[in-house]
Amino acid sequence: MKKVALSLAGVLAAAAFAPEASAIPAFARQTGMACSACHAQHFPILNGFGRAFKAAGFTMMGSQEKVEGEHLSIPAQMNFGQLLKVRYQKSSGPSDAVSGTSTNSGQWQFPDEYALFVGGRMADNGTVKVGVMAENALGGTNAGIVAGLRVPVVVEMDSALISVIPFTTDSLGPFYGYTESSQGINRAVRWAEHRLETSAWQYVTNTNWHAADAVVAGAFDTQSGGEATGIALVAHTDMGYINVTRFAPTFASAIQMSSTAVEIAATPTIADFATIFSANILSGESYLAGPTKIATKATGLSAQAHGELAGMETGLYAQYAKGDTAAISDFGDNQATTVGVDFTVIPHALSIGASLRSAKSNGVTDNATTFTAVYDLAQNVALVANYTKYSKLQEKGGAAKGDSLFTGMLEAAW
Repeated sequence: MKKVALSLAGVLAAAAFAPEASAIPAFARQTGMACSACHAQHFPILNGFGRAFKAAGFTMMGSQEKVEGEHLSIPAQMNFGQLLKVRYQKSSGPSDAVSGTSTNSGQWQFPDEYALFVGGRMADNGTVKVGVMAENALGGTNAGIVAGLRVPVVVEMDSALISVIPFTTDSLGPFYGYTESSQGINRAVRWAEHRLETSAWQYVTNTNWHAADAVVAGAFDTQSGGEATGIALVAHTDMGYINVTRFAPTFASAIQMSSTAVEIAATPTIADFATIFSANILSGESYLAGPTKIATKATGLSAQAHGELAGMETGLYAQYAKGDTAAISDFGDNQATTVGVDFTVIPHALSIGASLRSAKSNGVTDNATTFTAVYDLAQNVALVANYTKYSKLQEKGGAAKGDSLFTGMLEAAW
């Protein structure tokens, strides 16, 4: 596995000589690297370093002190981090609730998210590496405070990294176990805040797995059907990766894993652009609590590229997805295509972008145009603005919500 080993060694060497991180959570403290070492353009988009760090199971270390002994290598201190998102949303349309509780009236979401992260190296004997990433929702969840947990066990072989990753998540989907995409395959890792409008995959899989809680696919303020517990088996080389995940569409409970998620990805460098071309498939049927049986079916194709155009850092995105939500709601098949571009017009400070969505929900056209801006006050503190114009009134539960949505957000991690 010479090429993979060399690429990982390069990351480690950079970490060893990087200045102390002033910013982001657990992994920056472990590696001693700034946020920009792992993220392209702006958080949470991963660059090559970030993808290599993830492939190695979050175990790479830099200048941080270690506790080492026979069959022991762990950070000298546990690495924590916090994430805060405060949002304001305003949609157009008739006000259907008391002012302050509806996005049509203008709604403050404080916090939209506030989480405590714990992560990093658990073990490394040179051949076998074990890491952990835990997201804890400080408001509490059905599993106490744990909202997401994955424990990658990575075996370094001659020509590949082989990983077994048990995981559970309350909202991020069956590819929470592993994906390198920045297009919402894992809900949290997306290049723009308006996920249903800029990610075809999020659009077609945006239905609650639980039949009793079914919501309208395509509504911009619904909860994602992203509960998942499973085990991902990943083979990773310099040419790409294959992820085969067996999962159940539920969170942190005793389950039978009867559904399958597959991602096949190629990761070549083309004309100095780092690219990911991937195909994603969800298949199978799973039982939840009681006799309810849920079909988990969707397919998708994605392409993304990061490099420079006209001297500006640039992200290019294209995605197609098709899903069958008929087993969960009465809205039948969904399909969507999204294309987007993101330019960093002021280095290390301002990125602006645009996205087009062409979609159908149960045969009804549901297009959207989105404009984005991210201004980094610091590497770990950003002001975010997204504006979307829809081709039809968006709905939830039969109530008209409007034909546009503005989101302004403060996002910080420390």
